[in-house]
Amino acid sequence: MTQVTEVAVLSTVDEPNAHDPALAEDEEDGGERVEPITEAGEGLTPSQREVLERCLHALTHAKNDSHTLAALLLITRICPASQLDKPTLRRIFEAVGLNLPHRLLVTAVRGSDSATASLPPEELLSLGTALLAALSTDPDMASHPHLLSTVPLLLGLLADGPSQTHGTPGQNLTAEPHSGPDGGGGGGGGSDDVGRGGENAQEAPGSAPRLDQAMAADCYQILEAVCSLETGPEQLLSRGAVPNLCRAIEHNQVLSQEKGLPLLGCLLSGRSREKAWRKHPELLLSLLARVSAHFRQAEGQARLDQCPRLMQFLPPPGVATESAAALKEVVSALWEELRPMTQARLTPAQIGPLLVLGACLLDLGGWEPAGPPKFCCLLVNRACVEVRMGLEEPPGTEISAELQHTLTGCYRIMEAAMEQACSQALAQSEAPARPAITGISLQQSRQVLLVLQEAFAALIYHLSQVDPSRYGDPFVFATFRSLCAWLAEETACLKEEVTALLPFLIGYARAHLMGEGPDQSLSHWMSEMSVGEEGGAWSGSQALRYLLPALCHLSAEDGPRKVLLSLEAPALLVEFVSRGWARLKGRAGVATPRDPGLETACSALLNFTVTEPDSVRNDPCFRTLETLLSEALPVLVHKPALLVLAANLCTLGLMIGRLMPATSGPAESGPRRFFSAALRFLSGALEGPGPRPGPVAVSSAWEAWWGEAQELWRLGLQALGGCVRAQPWLSALVREEGWLAGTLALLETGARLPDQRTQEALEEALCALAEGCPACRQEIGGRMRAGRAEGALGGMGALRKTVGVK
Repeated sequence: MTQVTEVAVLSTVDEPNAHDPALAEDEEDGGERVEPITEAGEGLTPSQREVLERCLHALTHAKNDSHTLAALLLITRICPASQLDKPTLRRIFEAVGLNLPHRLLVTAVRGSDSATASLPPEELLSLGTALLAALSTDPDMASHPHLLSTVPLLLGLLADGPSQTHGTPGQNLTAEPHSGPDGGGGGGGGSDDVGRGGENAQEAPGSAPRLDQAMAADCYQILEAVCSLETGPEQLLSRGAVPNLCRAIEHNQVLSQEKGLPLLGCLLSGRSREKAWRKHPELLLSLLARVSAHFRQAEGQARLDQCPRLMQFLPPPGVATESAAALKEVVSALWEELRPMTQARLTPAQIGPLLVLGACLLDLGGWEPAGPPKFCCLLVNRACVEVRMGLEEPPGTEISAELQHTLTGCYRIMEAAMEQACSQALAQSEAPARPAITGISLQQSRQVLLVLQEAFAALIYHLSQVDPSRYGDPFVFATFRSLCAWLAEETACLKEEVTALLPFLIGYARAHLMGEGPDQSLSHWMSEMSVGEEGGAWSGSQALRYLLPALCHLSAEDGPRKVLLSLEAPALLVEFVSRGWARLKGRAGVATPRDPGLETACSALLNFTVTEPDSVRNDPCFRTLETLLSEALPVLVHKPALLVLAANLCTLGLMIGRLMPATSGPAESGPRRFFSAALRFLSGALEGPGPRPGPVAVSSAWEAWWGEAQELWRLGLQALGGCVRAQPWLSALVREEGWLAGTLALLETGARLPDQRTQEALEEALCALAEGCPACRQEIGGRMRAGRAEGALGGMGALRKTVGVK
């Protein structure tokens, strides 16, 4: 093959006025001169199409690499990559495959004895990257293993330049640095550069060689094509994209500002964000500091325009770095710049990015670095104003995607303010506590709550207009979630409006729990929002979880509870608990974490069992719940980490049991299994002092959970007494399981119980046994008459009266 001294590859032909010496050489030799396409988007002329077909035929019938390269070189002169349609690309791929461009790159870097080694390394790199860039426009080719195997090499070229290519060490494998407004030798963008240097950056003597702009553009085009695949970000992360792109940006390599920074931002703003930060925390923190410094140096509209890019490089909440102090310093410095910007007069389009960025910073550092209380109140007020302006529109008004993004950030600010204002009001009215916003007054907290109430009224208004056809709208989910966060803390305000909205809230939660909402699209949208949630991406299947605290509050109030019953809310809660238990069963053999949602659902169901006995007796969902409890509690009593959930299920089952009609004859296996487990569970809460008299204490198994479980345990004992009265057969089981004997022994040796309420709960259960079971009354009376009732047992006056002991 004749040595070609300058290769015009696909990307370089894109410049319409570029002069190609190779073409001129062909013309001088009498060959047919092929005119390249002069403008992007124009089709091929008949003569160009004819020549292209001949080249494709030659390419298809090439006998060796030399023939293949000759055909490819001529194709690149006829049509740039952007003009090759998919059928043509497919024909090139079928003729050449990805193996050839892969070998071209490897040969350029490592050297080879093949025919391709006859070309200089810079031409091999240029042709190889151009071919890959053209072929990567087809998603099937972009995901091909051969193309993916070139990713580390391409990243290395972008980060370090072609310094390791086969040839003279240190040789600059580039044409003259491209001049003009698109950048200098580094491809930098003047004031937009995040790395070192700028538009006029010069290559220091002895520094590493740099790619030319066309070759760098091809490399980035390939990486962008890979990144756009469903698993593309993961493919890039696993092949070293983060450290290489960070190095390219740090060294201000060619196109690192225009292409590298956006590509890295794309990797860090999607579902791969948390993984990237966990794997490269220090590298990314250093990059964040550099991007933040550039943000602070910008002015006016330029700084506002950089807000979305800056948000991409913030770490997700909950990802700790070894340099927490450095992160805090970056966050504090950003707040210093945001404060005067937020206080300025801005248009809605300008204030939106600032509020979203502020929400992200609140996720990272809370209110402490945000600034003085006056500014924090202003930030909340501006967020609430934006929400009201955006949502209090006439029915049918469409909310733009940009405004949705802004409102999502405002929701996070409102939630953070609500948590702060409620905790501050509680701290100053009941118990002293250190507020998150240092120095905020009770009056300021009340003012914040007032503007929040007005903003959440706008959320209620917006959601009241949502019909089931929009249940899959991600913005509806974000609005629903934010309102649920408010209702978890505050249900006294807007009670009538909230009660009127219950049909939507229950219907929406039920639709997503039953799989009627497109959870995948919701999860994807939430993962790409700048405002995230600690613990992972939001998921529509978890919609009911956000509503559970509100249901717990509302089910305790007469008016809302009647509406919830009409909407079959108990059945929805039972379905949620059933799914949660099925999930726990599926984790057999592995450590099972607590599920606060299940505990909260049990609390809401408990409210119904206490206040609505007729519904409990007649609603079939409670029969389903009884069956579940008889299966779950015997398992949970052996799982210490799930003790609070077990306490909820135990108490819930006992409260239901006291309402059930008495059975004639032996008990069924299900109820008997449940009550046996309940008795064992209740007996494990306290332990005696040992052989010597002393106080009764909370057992070691319960001690860590006593603060959360003690009220449930006492309520369970009271319900046990009701069950004994309603189910006569239960008294015999109490004796068989040893609960009565064990409790009496504990009370005999124990001088006193942990508190008076605990003593009252035990006494109530023992009185119920003595009243309904002659054998139990005889056993209790015998203990008290034997003179051994010197401990806590002797101090139970009501029990002594019940058994007739003076």
